[in-house]
This record gives sequence, C-alpha cells and structure tokens, in this order.
Amino acid sequence: MTSMLGIALLGLALMAGPTVAFFPNGGRMSTHIRITRKAIRQKVMETCRAVADAAGHEFKPTDSSPEELVQACLGPTATGEVSGAKFHSALREIYRQNGLVDRYFVNSAPHHFNSEAFLQGRALITEGMVAIKANIREENFQAARETLGRVLHTLQDFYSHSNWVELGYTEPYINLIRPDLPLENLADVNTATCRNFASGTCPNPILPNIQKKKKLTSGYMGIFSSSKPKGKCSHGGAADLTSTAVPRGGLNKDERRSDNVALHNAAVNAATAASLQLLDDIRLAAGDNDFLRMMGIARSSVVCFVIDTTGSMSDDIDEAREVVYEIIDSKKGTQDEPSEYILVPFNDPSFGPIIRTTDPDKMKREVSKIKENGGGDIPEMCLSGLQLALTSAPASSHIYVFTDAPPKDIVLKDTINALIRSTKSTVSFYKTVKSTRRRRSPGADSFKDYEDLALASGGLAIHVSKRQLHKATDIILDTSTAALVTVLQWARNPGKQETFPFVLDESLQNITIYITGTSITFTLTNPAGVSQSNTEASGKLGTIQTVGNLRRVRLNADKQTGTWQININSNQPYTFKVTGQSTITFIYDFVESFKGPHPGFAVLSGRPQAGQPVTLMISVMGRKGPPSLTVSNIGLVTASGPEAVINGTMTDMGDGDILVTVDEVPEGEFVVILKGTDKVSNTEFQRQSTTQMSVSKVNIQAVMGSTVEAGKAFKLPFSVMTQGFSGQYNIIARNDRNFSMSYPSSLTLTTGNNTNDTLTIMPPANTPSGTDVTLTVEAKSSSGADSNYIVLRLSVVTKITDFVQPLCEVVSVLADDCPQDVSQCGPFQWELSANLTDGNGTGIERISLQQGDGTLSYTSLSAPIIQANYNASCCSQIVEFVAVDKVGNVGKCYQSIVRSGGPPALTLSLPLWLCLLVSAFVMKP
Repeated sequence: MTSMLGIALLGLALMAGPTVAFFPNGGRMSTHIRITRKAIRQKVMETCRAVADAAGHEFKPTDSSPEELVQACLGPTATGEVSGAKFHSALREIYRQNGLVDRYFVNSAPHHFNSEAFLQGRALITEGMVAIKANIREENFQAARETLGRVLHTLQDFYSHSNWVELGYTEPYINLIRPDLPLENLADVNTATCRNFASGTCPNPILPNIQKKKKLTSGYMGIFSSSKPKGKCSHGGAADLTSTAVPRGGLNKDERRSDNVALHNAAVNAATAASLQLLDDIRLAAGDNDFLRMMGIARSSVVCFVIDTTGSMSDDIDEAREVVYEIIDSKKGTQDEPSEYILVPFNDPSFGPIIRTTDPDKMKREVSKIKENGGGDIPEMCLSGLQLALTSAPASSHIYVFTDAPPKDIVLKDTINALIRSTKSTVSFYKTVKSTRRRRSPGADSFKDYEDLALASGGLAIHVSKRQLHKATDIILDTSTAALVTVLQWARNPGKQETFPFVLDESLQNITIYITGTSITFTLTNPAGVSQSNTEASGKLGTIQTVGNLRRVRLNADKQTGTWQININSNQPYTFKVTGQSTITFIYDFVESFKGPHPGFAVLSGRPQAGQPVTLMISVMGRKGPPSLTVSNIGLVTASGPEAVINGTMTDMGDGDILVTVDEVPEGEFVVILKGTDKVSNTEFQRQSTTQMSVSKVNIQAVMGSTVEAGKAFKLPFSVMTQGFSGQYNIIARNDRNFSMSYPSSLTLTTGNNTNDTLTIMPPANTPSGTDVTLTVEAKSSSGADSNYIVLRLSVVTKITDFVQPLCEVVSVLADDCPQDVSQCGPFQWELSANLTDGNGTGIERISLQQGDGTLSYTSLSAPIIQANYNASCCSQIVEFVAVDKVGNVGKCYQSIVRSGGPPALTLSLPLWLCLLVSAFVMKP
C-alpha cells in the first residue's frame, strides 16, 4: 500500500508537458471520454430498443441528445416532463473515474498496459468486472459506475499502447475480458521488439520478425528514468524519458499525427468496439432494467423517508404512511413516478434497517408495518438514520425526515454536511410538537441543527403541530417529481425587508414558491405589474397555503414569462425558494486541473481550496439538447446575507460542457447560479444549485485503487496538507456500515507540506459481495476554525475463482416443416432443444431470451443439466438466449434456421463460448 500512496502522490506532483493520450477530459480529438460516450450511448440505445420491443412499443428518439434518448427510452405510456440530468450525472461519474486513472495511476504500468504488463492489466479489468456485477446485484449503482469508468480506461489504453492494431487486428481482443482464456504470444522481456528511428517518430516501429510472428508488445514508459530492457519499444511523448533511449521513438497512438492517422483511427475504433463488448457483457449479466438503472435512465428522483418511530410519533407515522400511499397512487404510470423508494426508521438507541425497492406495492406494505416503539429521553438517533439514507440513496435524491425530537447523535453533524455536499441531495425536515408528549418538550433552539442541515442542502425545515402535519406534506408531492429545478433560493438571518427578482421562462411548469419563517409578510409581483399579497389566499397570481412556519405559493398555470419579484418583510430569519418543472437544467462539479503525461480535470471530493480561483465543470441541458440553449452567465453567489454574485470566465468544452473559472470566491457559503436564453421559446431563464459550498485551507487526498475483500484488513493511505496555520489537526473517520477502523486521531501539519498516514478498515468475513461502504474522513484544526473532508466509496467483493462461462449443447433442431419461401411461414413452427451446464462453476442463476419471438422454457435451474426448449413460428428464424451463472459469467446460445435455397442449415452441438464466437460474426440490426 505504500507503493500505492507513492503512485497517488506522484500523480498529484507531476508537472510534465502537454502530451495527451486519448485525452481524458475535453479536447476536440478522439478521447477516452468520447470513446466511452459513444460506446455507452450505443449500448443504452440497444438496451432501450430491446426493452421497448419486449413492451410492445416503438423506440424512436427524435434526435441523439441525452434528453431525447431518455424520453424515448422511458416509453410513450408515461406522460409529463423528462429530464436527462440523471443520465448526464451517471455519465459524468463514469467519465471522471476514467480520467482519474491518468492522475492517480500515471506511473502504474498495468493501468495503461505499458511496459508489457499484459497479465496485470487484464487482471485489473477482470477484477473490476467482478466488482461491477457484484455491485449491481446489491443495487449499488454508483459504485458500479465508478469502477466501470476505471476499467474502461485500462481496456481502451490497450489498443493505443500495444501493437494490437499494428499486427493487423481490427476486432477487439476478447481474451482481455475473459480470464478463462489465455493471453497468447506475448513477447518476453528478452525479446527485442522495436526498430530505432533517429527522428523519434515512425508510423510503425515494430521489428519485422515481431510482425511476422504476431508477437504482442507494448511501449515502456519512464517518467523518472530512461531505463528500459534492451531493444524494447518506448511509449513515446515528451514525458517519457525512455523515448530518447535506443530504440528511440514511441509506440503509442494517443494522438492523431500526420504520420499515424490510420493507426490512431484503428486504435480508436478497436477501443470503441472493445468498450461495447465489455458493456454488453455487463448488460447481459445485470439484465436490461438494472443496466439502465446503472446508467441513470429513470423517470424521477428517488424518494426517501427517514422516520422517527418512538412512542410519541404515532400521528406522524400515520401521516407519512398516507403521503407514501398518495405518491404511489397519484404518480403511478407517469414520468413523475419515483424510480425508487427508500425507508429508514430510527429511534433510540437504534436506527435502520434500510428498506429500498422499486416496487410501489412493496413499499406500501413496508410502510404499513412501521410501529412506534422505544424512546426514553428526548433526543433520538436522527442523524444516524439520515447518514444511512444519504449513503444509500443515489445522488440528488430528495430525503424527508419526520421527527419530534432533536438529534442525540449530534457528533455526526459534520459528517452529514460532508455527505450532503458530496451527494447534492436535498434534505427537508418535518418537526412536530405535541403538547401531551410525556417528556419535556424541546425548545426551538434544539431544532437549529436541523435548520442548518436543511439550509445547507437546499431543503426546508418545517415546524408544524401534529394536527397540521397532513397540510404541510404537499411539498413532498411537489418535489417527488421529474425534471424539478430551482430557479432561486435565498436565506436571510437576521431577517429584513428585501425585494428578490427572479426570471421565469416559458419551459417552467408547476411553479411553486416556499417561504419559511415567522412574522412574515410578502407581496408577489409579475412582469406586468400585477401583485398579490400574503393575505390573499387565492388571487390573480396563485394560491397561498399557510401551515406552521411554511407559506406555499402555487402560481397559476397562465403565468407570465419574464422578471418577477417578491418583497419579503420580517425581522426574523427566513428562507425563500422558487422551484418548477423544466428540462432546462444543469449539473456541476468543482474540479481542479492536473498535468502530467495525460492532463485533465479531477473532481474535488471536498471543499475547494481557499486563496485561489475556483474551477467548475458545468453540463447544461435543454429541451432539445445543449444546442437549444445559450448560456450568458455562470457565477457564484452568497447563500445568505447581502447578495454578491461573482461571474466566472466560461470556456466551451463541447457537447454542453462548460469550464468555468471564478477568480474571487464569495465569503462564507455560496451556490452556483446560471443564466441564459432558451432558443426554443426565445425566453430568458435562470437556474440555481441547491447545495451550499465554501472554501477551506485544508486539503485531504486519498486514492481508492482496488476493491476490498471481506474478512481482510484494507489499508487506505491518505495525506493532509494546510495552507493555513501549522499545528495539530484532528482526524475523524466514519463509515456507514459500522465496520471497525483504526486511524490516527490527530496529525501535526506544517504549512504547505503533506503529512501522510494510513486508515485501516476491516469488513467482516460475512459481508455480502457487492456491498459498498461510504467512508468520510475529516481533518479539523484544533480550534475548529477550518476543516475539510473527503468522501470515498469502497466496494467489498468476495474473491472468486469461477471465470468459466456456462456451456450449451444443442441437442436437436426441428425445422423441416419451415417452408423455403418465408412469405409462407405463418402456419408453421420450429423448435430447438439444448442442454445447459455450468460444469464445476457456481451454477446457472438466470436464463433469458435475447433474440426471437418464440417461447423459451427450461427445467429447474438447480439441476446439474438444464434442459431448454424453444418453440417459434418459422417466421422468427433466429434465436439467441443467455445463461448467467451466480457470479455473473455470461454465455450465449445462438441458432439460425435461415436458408438461402438449398437444404436446411447444418446444426452442430457447440459449447456456449463457441456459439458466442459464431454469433459475433453475424450482422444484427
């Protein structure tokens, strides 16, 4: 693990020249991201088309934008707005992990197939595929996406860094994702492989005898040393010191140059085809629905309830139950139907277990089982339940907490803040008070921690009596919806009279204004000058509902576009938020640039660094994709106090991505604000992020380079640095699985220098394979004045030895009745019988039909030999079905009865892997 830390710190320290290699982020050439984007979009479209065919409707995206792809994939039966934000976010998670391989593992030969590290590179790919499939089984889709990004990078580098395409191969090397197949004809360390070129450039430097013998080699890479084995190829490029040693030159095809256009294009094409091959294997192992869930193809946000189940909460539990029922019943079959339901109960001293399901009827049953129990003193384990929700729910989820007690586990507040910032999820609290509670009723100040967390996430803290609770839950119906956006959000503490302007565009629907606070008056005015005060429950502009400390204003459907304003007057703290439904939105990450052989941008896990410009990567989405928008301003704005907007410098990175640099950061907490023009309606729009952020002088770095094995200690190196005061900094680490950990309780930092140490975590031996662990590590100055954090996801994967695909033996094909003239096929049937086995493997878990309109049946999956029977009309002449074993090995069985004159096609008994190879050369629609 010390070497892993060295590799990571090396990646942070490298300041080499501008050599690029399938350039990881941005750029106009064929890059890792462009290869990955093309492969994922193609595979998602294939999967969506298969799902549509199975459901009996057409899949017809109107154009290639992610928004239109998601709309078409979700099908014509669901109505309402559809946002591509989740798909965009899923893609960005994959892209950024892909790019980070070039930052953190720049000097690791296996991660790039450099220095002939073929066996080690293949091991990274196959171990990663095992982890991805295990994560999907446990519905840990974010962990699966992150590993997928890293695996794709390594796989793609093989085609650029080896001589695969120089040997004349145009198809992917299937053995890289099949550990049961050997890597053959590898050049050994003593075999010379390259010719010397004094100029350092050559389209194909491979020695003729290597070409003739089809020996596989790759370039050696030296960042600190020019040493390499005698006669070996170099990687090449300004950062590779070995490229100046004989034989000079370089084998990589990372850049398109005048002397290597054909080879560069061949490498890009092979890398794209290999990415598709890997994605197809994962899709078949996961099944179409879970594959699409991993890719972020979902109707709406996840809805998550965190419910206090102590004895005084019976009324609240009843109300939460009714809200869940109403959401399920009112939104089923629409685009607003939640993509997943999550329930986390808590009391004192326990919390959990978490219940999550995509089945609305199952969630109804689970909610109906909740009973009040426990609770001996007023505080409860609320933040422990919230931590479990934040680490289990996907990013950008809406979480609703029901409680009537302050948190007992207040020590978790900083961890919750870190998770909110990391996930960008919105947390709203429903805090109720019942006068007959047996224990002393908590004062208003005891709920301030909830208000702080709600404000930090962009949620609401709602105070109501238990009798009023049912009136306040309309916000859950408002926000558990597709394509929800925030137009503007402010907080004022202390309160004062102030006028807030905001712009409403034509795309916005179901616009709602939320105001929380006490002793508040307000007047709303539209662009035409028409006004409505808070005393008018139903007026010319909308309807106003007041319950507890919440004012909810729902604008009339015939709202005017343009600049509105609301004047709010109160001497007490208050919050103000404008939301609506629209497909015009944006997602963002704070990033930092890194140099080295393969430069790019890395997403920050914690807070940006103080005293220097802040950089963001923004992705904008419009009704017809990014071209349907013009972005005029992106900046940072203070979240509380006097408004201070600092606009950034924008650089178009292509495909809707914008790099934004803000030279001066607002003091305190800030959010991102974006303004522009919708070309579809020619109206101006504005959008705002919800999650508050601030800067820090403390920086923490850690690298997750591998999976964690159950029952074995995992050591995670990390480093901490401060640009602030030297001295002692407290280290606090927590994980959401309560796995035992050891780490230093404090570190002594010297300004500007890294201090390194190690955290050890021990997952129990019985941890299910595919379990993900969310780890937060925080460094805080002894005075508490400054702190920062990182949030990491660890995957626990059981080591497997079964890499052999199930086998298929075709027993018989009865197709003699099928007429040679296909137009006469209607009345006739054909059938196939096959035996499926998994040898000494883990056993076949699932068999599914991939091609064919017939009926597939099979005997018990627990039998050593499974008999499969397929019957179909002679009009459906091709069948392909898939067998997946219990660790995700995938095999295909393929049969065609297509005849072009002459006798029926010869049928052979083939092992399943051979069927797969045969089918690979069949052109499919």
